[in-house]
Amino acid sequence: MKKAKFKVKLLRETKIIFMDFKELQDKIFKNAIEYGKKYNIAIDEDFALLKLYEEMGELSQAVLVHRKKSRPEKHKPEEVSKEELAKELADVLGVAIVNAKLLGIDLEDALKRKWIDREK
Repeated sequence: MKKAKFKVKLLRETKIIFMDFKELQDKIFKNAIEYGKKYNIAIDEDFALLKLYEEMGELSQAVLVHRKKSRPEKHKPEEVSKEELAKELADVLGVAIVNAKLLGIDLEDALKRKWIDREK
């Protein structure tokens, strides 16, 4: 079976950088391992799963703040709350990628099968 090649476009300052999905996954996992070394935390399956729950909670809170469904003192201007949403969503995606790597899952292939090539 031919593997799909996802390209990810990243904006860095004014340069647009393209990398394939595997390269993106590898960089995210490397950053997670470096985080673990810096803070003396074992980046294992238990940590990654619990961290995913933590990040989902933070995303949920960011959504509530963005939609003004939180205490008024937590409300932020639209552009600030949208940026917070983006950061939290990136955290969820990053930690999901770390989980896939630790579980030995080819996430690119799984996404292709589940979201792109699935039967309608």
